[in-house]
Parts: sequence; structure tokens; C-alpha cells
Amino acid sequence: MIQAQKGTKDILPSEAATWQRMEDIARRVFSLANFQEIRTPVFEATELFARGVGDSTDIVNKEMYTFEKSERSLTLRPENTAGVVRAFIEHGFSRLPQPVKLWYKGPMFRYERPQAGRQRQFHQVGVEMFGSQEPSADAEAINLAVKYLNELGLNDLEIEINSLGCPECRKKYREAIKEVLKPYLKDLCEDCNFRYEKNPLRILDCKVESCKEIFEKEEVQKVILGDFICEDCKSHFDKVKEYLTALNIPYRVNKLLVRGLDYYNRTVFEIKSNNLGSQNAVCGGGRYDSLVETLGGPSTPAVGWAMGMERLYSLIEKSETQKADVFVISENIAETFKIVDEIRASGLSADFDYAARKFKKQLEKASKSAKYALILMDDELNTNTVTLKNLETSEQINVPRNSYLEKIV
Repeated sequence: MIQAQKGTKDILPSEAATWQRMEDIARRVFSLANFQEIRTPVFEATELFARGVGDSTDIVNKEMYTFEKSERSLTLRPENTAGVVRAFIEHGFSRLPQPVKLWYKGPMFRYERPQAGRQRQFHQVGVEMFGSQEPSADAEAINLAVKYLNELGLNDLEIEINSLGCPECRKKYREAIKEVLKPYLKDLCEDCNFRYEKNPLRILDCKVESCKEIFEKEEVQKVILGDFICEDCKSHFDKVKEYLTALNIPYRVNKLLVRGLDYYNRTVFEIKSNNLGSQNAVCGGGRYDSLVETLGGPSTPAVGWAMGMERLYSLIEKSETQKADVFVISENIAETFKIVDEIRASGLSADFDYAARKFKKQLEKASKSAKYALILMDDELNTNTVTLKNLETSEQINVPRNSYLEKIV
């Protein structure tokens, strides 16, 4: 028997209602903030992710699904920011009134060990805002993420923020991190040794316990907690914190927070849920002011975030599979089609038994799958009426055929 591939999962009808609710809430919350939906292809040129995500990241080095076609290297998207930036550049969005505010949802692909809330094909929902370098844009992005999670019923949240500073700040910080960690290189994991040369800030994102113990050493902590950001970046971060306070969004500054992608600068943030285990982050994002230019577009400040929808699904209250509004019970298929089409045209959902089995069998099916049974047997056909049965209360009434719709509530 052929089964779904390891790290992939079917979303069954019993689960689809909850997924639809997550998507509907996203559409409503983001639309209220004037964000427009964008849908990008699930595969892009490999170079897009190597340049955009960063060739020192685990995603690019270990986790991408890449294949060759007609001498071109293509990759299933491991994240969507790079693709949205590519679309922003390709379609000339920089000429639109700024900021350009976009949101997306859809499948992403990473080759990694499947675990709870993390699959090889997974889904993300996210927002991207282009064209504003103001700290108010950072606060808006965080506010929108919190609003979305609250609308899903998630309120036990922790918001962690940090500032990575501008390129000059990062340069000083990188050199300080390299200097203080140099004596411990032999004790750091293989990934940290690789990151030491390519992107030393990402060492702080390591989850290996022996590496985390080194970060706790006094001299290392002094550098990590040191103040390397310039006055402009400090002022920007102070404003972000001021606006979050004004929004009544509690937060904690975490100097170890660097995010796992190379394109971030200044504000970075994560939102965690206390209802998950070790993989407790439900949202991650930040500012990426150089990415549009790195990928060939005009200099454009930007900020955004993404959430893994599988993790959200594991946390929220599940929606019940919707029952049809009406199940038509009849042995006359031609008449059934007529009345089913009338019901559907009115905006109500309707179903029927395609085999036109005996009355009792049809009623049993109706009781399991619908709110009302509409009975159209010989007596009703002869008197031009229908019998409506409320399947929750068992009440039933006989009404003229031309007025039954107003009785369905």
C-alpha cells in the first residue's frame, strides 16, 4: 500500500474545518489592517534562497528540496519571505504608494526530522510590509501577530524582542562575539564552528546544551548583554518598546534572540506559547531592510513575520465538521434535483441520497449529516407540500412547497 511520505500529512475532512477557520481569521484580521493577500509559486530559482535566506543557514545548507530541470536549479520554497520579495521587485511594487502591505498562506518544504508541530511539508501564514523604516511599522507587525493569535483563542503568550542593530552595529557585535568565543571553539558543536566564520551571531541561536552552557559563562554573557547598537538603532528600538507598551503588549528583551535567517537587522522578535513543549515558538520575524536590494530591487526597508500553521492547529480549539443545512428525503430523483437546486440557490447547503433508498435509510443518513430533513415523498408530491423535520428537536411541520425556505432557521 502506498502511503503519504514521511514528514507529510493529509488534512482530513474532520480537520479541514479548523484549518479553514485559521485561514478565515487570518483573512479578516489582516484585511482590517489593509494587508492584501499575495500567492507566490511553491518553487523558485535556488539562487533566490541562497542569496536571500543566506548560505550560512541550516535551511540552505541542509534542509532545501532542490532539483535540476533543463540545466536550472529549482527549489521548493522553505520559507516565503524571499518569494514575496522577488514578486515585489518583479512586479514593480516599489512604484506603488508605500508601505505595501501583504499577507500569505500556503505550504513550505524543509528536509528535516519530523516531530510534533514540524513536518517536511508544512504550512505558514505570514505578513510582509515594505517601504517603512519607522519603528511604528515594527510595532504594527507585532501587534498584528498578537491580534491574530488572540483571535484564534491563544492568550497565554510570551513576546521576546531584541535589536540586532544596523550593519555597522552588527559588524562590531560579530567581532566581539568571535573574540570571546575563540577560546571555546573546540568545545562548540560542528554547526557553531561553521557559523563562527560565516555568521557568528547565529551561534547564539544554537540549541545544543553544551553550547548553551558556554553562552552562560560570565565573560561570554558580558559580551552578549553588552550594548553594541548605535544611537540611531537604540532610538529605533526604544520607540518600538514604547509603542508596544502603548498597545498593552507585554514583552521581554532577550539578547540571545537573533533569529535563524541571515537577512534580519534591527528589530527581531519571537512569540511563544506556554502550551507547547520545547518547540514553543509560534511566530518569528523582524526587520530586513537590505533584502530587497540584495535580491536586485531598490533600497526598501521591510518588516514581517511567519507562523507555522501546524503548531497553531495543535494549540487551538478544534472546529466541528459542518453539517448540511438540509437533507432532502425523496424517492423521486428528478424532483429531488429541483428542490436541492432551489435550496442551494438560496445560500443554504443541501444534500440527498443518490440511490433514493427506502425512507428509513434516508432518514438515518439525514440525522447524522444535516440539521433539517426535507421530506418529499408521494403524499407531499400529491399535495404540493413538503414536510420539514428539525433533526435537533424532532419537530416537524408540513408547509406549502413555495414557502418552505422561510421555515429553515
